Amino acid sequence: MAKKVKTAGKVSAKKSKGEKKTVKKKAASSKGKKSRTSAKKAAPAKKSSKRRASSLTLKGITLTKKELFWAYREMLRARLCDEKIIVLYKQNKCHFQIGVAGHEAVQVAASMIFKPGVDWFYPYYRDMALCAGLGMSTEEFMLNAMNKDADPNSHGRQMPMHYGSKELHIVSQSSPTGTQLLQAVGCAMASKKTGKKDVTYVSIGEGACAQGDFHEAINWAAREKLPVVFLVENNTYAISVPIWEEITGESVYKITAGYEGLAREEIDGTDIFESYKAFKKAYQRAKRGRGPTLIEAKVPRLQSHSISDNHLKYRTPEEIEKEKKRCPIKKLKELLISKKIASKAELEAVEEELREEIDKAAEWAERQPDPDPAEADTEVFFNDNPQDLFEEKKPFGEEAYMVDALNKALDEEMAREEGMYIFGQDVAGGKGGVFTVTQGLTAKYGEERVFNAPLAESSIVGVAIGMATRGLKPVVEIQFGDYIWTAMMQIRNELAVMSYRSKGDWRCPAVVRVAVGGYIRGGCYHSQCIESFFAHIPGLYIAFPSNATDAKGLLKAAIRMKDPVLFLEHKGLYRQVYSKGLVGDSEFLIPFGKAKIVREGEDLTVVAWGALVHKSLEAAKKLEEEYGYSVEVIDLRTVVPLDFETIALSVKKTSRVVVAQEDVVFMGFAAEVSAQIADKLFQYLDAPVGRVGMKYVPAVPHAPILEDAVLPQIKDVEKAMLETLQF
Repeated sequence: MAKKVKTAGKVSAKKSKGEKKTVKKKAASSKGKKSRTSAKKAAPAKKSSKRRASSLTLKGITLTKKELFWAYREMLRARLCDEKIIVLYKQNKCHFQIGVAGHEAVQVAASMIFKPGVDWFYPYYRDMALCAGLGMSTEEFMLNAMNKDADPNSHGRQMPMHYGSKELHIVSQSSPTGTQLLQAVGCAMASKKTGKKDVTYVSIGEGACAQGDFHEAINWAAREKLPVVFLVENNTYAISVPIWEEITGESVYKITAGYEGLAREEIDGTDIFESYKAFKKAYQRAKRGRGPTLIEAKVPRLQSHSISDNHLKYRTPEEIEKEKKRCPIKKLKELLISKKIASKAELEAVEEELREEIDKAAEWAERQPDPDPAEADTEVFFNDNPQDLFEEKKPFGEEAYMVDALNKALDEEMAREEGMYIFGQDVAGGKGGVFTVTQGLTAKYGEERVFNAPLAESSIVGVAIGMATRGLKPVVEIQFGDYIWTAMMQIRNELAVMSYRSKGDWRCPAVVRVAVGGYIRGGCYHSQCIESFFAHIPGLYIAFPSNATDAKGLLKAAIRMKDPVLFLEHKGLYRQVYSKGLVGDSEFLIPFGKAKIVREGEDLTVVAWGALVHKSLEAAKKLEEEYGYSVEVIDLRTVVPLDFETIALSVKKTSRVVVAQEDVVFMGFAAEVSAQIADKLFQYLDAPVGRVGMKYVPAVPHAPILEDAVLPQIKDVEKAMLETLQF
């Protein structure tokens, strides 16, 4: 039962002890300076003839007058900024809005518990009040709404209400619902692995609870007892779809009951005291190492889903009116007045002050520069020229199979970099990976740095992203390229885009190792080549070595780079004698973006990568022996970046070229290489560009006779060479 608060009697005209003058928020000319401190000092705008209560205790939580005024102000600031952005949209001064209205209390309560710049935040697009409470200024909200270059969230690259701040530890967020969950788990795991005592906050709407990433994140966090707090802001609707059409029942609290190690709270998210209490409990639990908490906050959605939506199409006027009665700002205002914390006049003065502040901020933001179109393609990578990062030495040292060369590369880099972690399915312990690439590393570096992950590729990549944004170096394994597709959202929309969408404020230098390729009788789901899909995604560097020497040097380079890398390892080359090579020492590195001429020739150029390098070499040898043709073979080594300069020099010499790939010919990476040759070297060509690759079938069949029929063989490469030479 709440404690009763006695009201004070009249006081003299002189200020009572402890009362402070109003500290107005900075003027709009402050241009984005953080406002958390000044906002927290804000006091009643007008003196009252009656003594006000100095604190209020409800539901076992005591909040001071100063805290309550600050909370009310930040809730109202978020609401009024939201409403101002709707006006700006109607004036064609901004192009999108998605509202916070109804969610303010639970978000501001969270901001009162968590520490900006210390703890870590993965909000979703309705979390304006959280960001306000953490210190994001009114000017910054307006810059964000108008897509201005000075917007600290994304510098105009993302839609409004997509937040990010290096200073406040708000990690750059995206539009896909739920992808941030696994990243938050990775962030929390980074804290645990490095001994940091911070806590990670992550929020979603109830609609995202139907996603696999939600359950994967809870599973990982609970299993590892990670310091993360999950907030589900349940406003009933995922755009127009009600919760009972999203999950079984209507309670996220209930459907998560089976996760051992997960604490759960179900609260009224419009109640600042109840919300504060839940977050305080969850925060303390996380700090004590007891694991994650899920808080389901029931809140109203007081606007349409976004400015592009009209909720009258699926909600009745009666329902909307009923929801308005749950308005958290209205409830807090009435509470402050009824408990004599503030007068109606004082709170109206706060609103008047805020409206003036917001109008000035909007006027100021409108005058600020737009993003420079000349910079629209910048910050895709941290380093746009990786070919200049390392000097390639002539191969030396002992000879090894590719699988052992990769193991040696990982071993050397683990010894060099304490912040490097290896995880994936079956990578740890005595197994050391299904292909033994990580064999022996757990014994040498311990289970804290080399560990198994759940059978969930999205989890592996999502957690890696979260760890990488904290400055660690996760090197993760996707056991087979055929199973990478459940991680596609994390790779395409998160890993590859983090740098670009934040204009370089946030980096994600994770390495994703993937076993790919056929020729091993692997059948439909252990034989796929995937480079063509991922080469189409700007923001990823892609290596695809053909031998042990290159595999070792490229993997070490990938680990030392500050950009995300997809490292493709051909299963069929792991233990082939012809793919063995010299592996050098611990400083033997090969830069990305530098192809290698592995066979010199005068009559024809063949461009290949992966397993097709060896088949091209065999075909070239046969053509020389049988027909006297001199064939030059180029091993790309990296798909992205593409070393077109080496290709061009060769084609200018030979005037004929074949591009050989293992993947399906149609729409494959060979088509891109061929197109660039045709575009830039047409005048040097004496024949059409030839291509060779897999037949147009959706998968590699298991029967040896069928596999041989669909995958490109030496005879297929030879045929393409002859056709081009004899054109």
